[in-house]
Amino acid sequence: MKAIILFGHGARDSRWREPFDRLVGLWREQHSSTPVELAFLEMMQPSLEEAVAALVAQNINEIIVVPVFFGQGGHLRNDFPTLLESCQKQYTGVKLSATPAVGEDLAVLQAIVDFGARAL
Repeated sequence: MKAIILFGHGARDSRWREPFDRLVGLWREQHSSTPVELAFLEMMQPSLEEAVAALVAQNINEIIVVPVFFGQGGHLRNDFPTLLESCQKQYTGVKLSATPAVGEDLAVLQAIVDFGARAL
């Protein structure tokens, strides 16, 4: 069974996560048969390891991590691969993979352009 983790940076201000919670709600409404968890790099919970553990407890054997970052900066190039590798070593029976940062996808960039155009 497959699942998805939406992975964000995290912030000190708890309100920062509100769009992520809405994103999870939208996912659950539109893809209810595929479990989803949030995870954060720092300052917020759950961590990537905690989110993976929660999904493994649901008998998930394939997890795709979607970095909800605008670009492939230092955190995604340096910190994230280490975290993902650590999770993979801990859960050898689970296939873990990751997509590029969402901000690198043309559809996401177009959605931002469309948002700006609606503001005119």
